[in-house]
Amino acid sequence: MNIAFIAYEDMTGLDLVGFLDPVVRLRTMGFMPDLRYDICTVRSSVITDDHGLKVVADKVDQPLIGYDLVFVPGTYYIDKIRRDEKLLDLLRTAKQTPLKVSVCTGGVLFGEVGFLQGLRATTHPNALRMLEPMCGRVVRERVVDEGDVITAGGVTSAIDAGLHVVKRLAGADVHDKIAVQMDYRTPFLAFKAGEKRFDALME
Repeated sequence: MNIAFIAYEDMTGLDLVGFLDPVVRLRTMGFMPDLRYDICTVRSSVITDDHGLKVVADKVDQPLIGYDLVFVPGTYYIDKIRRDEKLLDLLRTAKQTPLKVSVCTGGVLFGEVGFLQGLRATTHPNALRMLEPMCGRVVRERVVDEGDVITAGGVTSAIDAGLHVVKRLAGADVHDKIAVQMDYRTPFLAFKAGEKRFDALME
């Protein structure tokens, strides 16, 4: 499994980290030891998110060829970023990637490059109208899975999207173990914990 995490100036850092954390645990917890990833950017090897956090890239201005999954975070500054042709050109190289995932207004960037045509999709609630002409139907859900394209809502849905992808890649049992290790609490996991001890789920 080879993953490209896209980073760009003024992105929302938590979109990226919230998704990356559960997905990369597939490797760190031993479920997918061959999982590899790159941080991919345009223009610069160091980018700064919308809160001043700096991220160092592995690849700059290189086509997104050969990846199994490409992830795109969103940004508060989507009106500006959606016109960044260099970034959009990079995303277009991911057209043949088997799985493409966005969080927040990253979905708008997917729409700009044509990845959402005819599909249900979501984004941050404030950008739903912006997304409407770019997809088949806008839905206000945390995670929308349309097969080879997954879109998620606002920033906190990044973890939901990451765990959703974990479940797709490795199954429900691995999903539960990673969610428990992250102390990710939902009514579902509370029910599961009532059936099994937490340490049993984490084995």
